[in-house]
Order: sequence, then C-alpha cells, then structure tokens
Amino acid sequence: MGMIHFPPLIDYPDYPGFDYIAEKMLKEAKIIEDAGFDAIIIENNYDTPHKEKIPAPSAAMFASLARLLQDKIKIPFGLDILWNDYETSLSICASTNASFFRVPAFVDSVKTTYGIMPARSSEIISLRHKLGLDRIAILADIQVKHSEMIDKTKTLTQSAQEAVKAGADAIIVTGKWTGDAPKTDDLAEARTAVGDFPIIIGSGATTENLKILLKYADGIIVGTALKEGDVVSKDKEINLKPFQYSVSHKKAQEIANTFSKTTS
Repeated sequence: MGMIHFPPLIDYPDYPGFDYIAEKMLKEAKIIEDAGFDAIIIENNYDTPHKEKIPAPSAAMFASLARLLQDKIKIPFGLDILWNDYETSLSICASTNASFFRVPAFVDSVKTTYGIMPARSSEIISLRHKLGLDRIAILADIQVKHSEMIDKTKTLTQSAQEAVKAGADAIIVTGKWTGDAPKTDDLAEARTAVGDFPIIIGSGATTENLKILLKYADGIIVGTALKEGDVVSKDKEINLKPFQYSVSHKKAQEIANTFSKTTS
C-alpha cells in the first residue's frame, strides 16, 4: 500500500492551496499505481499540530480530494485521518468508494504530543454498522508509533488479541517513530498472538528489510521511503521530509519489485 501524504490542508500553517495539493496527489497516485502497488492510502500527515478530530473545513477538503482521487485510479484506496478521526473517515467512506481506513487508537488509549487519545473501538464499530458500512475494512494500529501507552502493563499480545476481538479487519504493527521498522520480536509476538489474522507493517519498510518483515506480515504501508530526497529531520520527528518532496518513480518501482520477488 502506497501512502500519499497531503501537504497542510486548509486551517493549517503553510497551506499551499487546493490546486497544489490535488495536482500533487494525482501525480503521486499515478506513480504508485503504475509501479504495481495494490492500494493507496491518503493521509493528512502535515496537519500539525494534530487534533483527535480535524476541523470542518479540512474535513471537507479531505473529502473533495478523496472524490477526485477515486475518479482517477483503478486500484482500491483508503484513508488515515490523523489523529484518530474515525467519524470523518466513515463519513468520507460513505460518500466515496474508499475500501478501508486506518485507526491509530482502536483498543489502546495512548498519550501523544497532542494529548490523550482514547481507544475508540466500540464507537467505531457501532458507527460503521449504523451507517451500513460494514464493507469498509478497519486497519487498527496496536501500540502505535509516536505515542506512549496509558496502560504500561499491557502487552503487545493483549493489544493484538483485543483488536481482533473488537472487530478490526487487520492489525498494524509499527516501530516507535516514523521511518522505524517494527522490531522482529514484536512482529513474532503479534503473529503468535493472532495466528493467521492479517498483519500489516505500518512504518519503516524498505527494500533492504522487506524479506524479514514479510516473514511475519501479510502486507506493508510505505510512505516516507517512497519519497525523493534524503531525510532532513532529526530523530523522533513526525515528518522526516518536507511536504514539497514527492513520491519517486524509481523508489516506488524498487519497493514494488522487491515486494513481488519476496512474495512470489
């Protein structure tokens, strides 16, 4: 799955205008699709400081971009609306042909730079059913990056099994920060905990580590590693590259080719 990071949306500093964002999104979507990826995820990565729920104008813009995207691609797409805005995600899914959405705080309540993000699994499942959207898959992070667990005694096994029981359609395992791959021990623990239930890598996948990661996981989400240029931010940053950096034809193709060779 190829991640498209939107530049800052309206209401946020450095907003570059709708036309700029739309043009960049469509250009990157074509690169990802042409490279052979199976799906695209769109995310408001640069809307900082993040809030649990995004402002109404930003939500409306996100929806407009999703509708524009669906008319230009043939592969499935989904949403990741930071920080944990499941209501806007489901609203957009109801008005587009989006197939899935990502939920950072599903069964784990976490502390972030932007405040406490409570686990919302029961509300999410209830709203999805109420809207008649049971067809929409929930990709649920467990012990997600850029956060600290409120319950520090909770194991990864417990989080994984709770997510499955609560109704997730796949779980996402990440490293601690953007660009960090999950630890092999964590992946092995998650796999043991959930059996053959789908596991997705949510950070740090590269051509160099794909073989190891896919020993435990069923799929990957790739964002920063697809972008042109070198990492310019320091460790433990949310955004390792400026929003102006675009998805690279070469890097997208290399990731797709390596994935195909590893899984064939």
